[in-house]
Amino acid sequence: MGNIERSAKKKRRKRDIQRAVLTAVGTAGLLASIAVAPNAMRLLEWTGALSRLRYRTKTVLGRLKQKGEIEFIKEDGGTFVRLTKRGEKSLAMVQETMRITNHRPRKWDRRYRLVMFDVPEKRKRTRDLLRREMREVGFLRVQDSAWLYPYDCEEFVALLKADLHIGKDVLYAVVEEIDNDTWIRKHFDLPARDR
Repeated sequence: MGNIERSAKKKRRKRDIQRAVLTAVGTAGLLASIAVAPNAMRLLEWTGALSRLRYRTKTVLGRLKQKGEIEFIKEDGGTFVRLTKRGEKSLAMVQETMRITNHRPRKWDRRYRLVMFDVPEKRKRTRDLLRREMREVGFLRVQDSAWLYPYDCEEFVALLKADLHIGKDVLYAVVEEIDNDTWIRKHFDLPARDR
């Protein structure tokens, strides 16, 4: 595994941990910053994992606070974590990403979802982020700025456009038919075309 692959894997792991913490905070509404049962605390101390857990939790929470997705609240002698409006938007994106990657319909409606974009060169980082998000969800790149997905993903694309502030640069279309789509059907493991 090369350095670039290791670095990408490490970034993906950090992002996954942040998403998990964001989901936990969103689910709980208001979450104690270190909420571990007393027996589990003793076990963690015995294994030496407690200091790593506290460090990792503080680091992830610090990153989320820095991004403006959570805020700390002092209440009843304790410190709690709560989502901000920005955090709620990020959580909606995480939930929608999980929905389309984990819950594919049993039957395909025989339509493709085409996402085309023209993000200016001065926003190259945003364009790369858009590509990465679509690749991770499972979109197929058919041309440089044209990507396909066989299932409904309109909400995902709308949230992505809002999150990246690229609404006018992205088009979403539902396509009934694509010529020579055998390779696309094979990629997505879709049924063959009716004769």
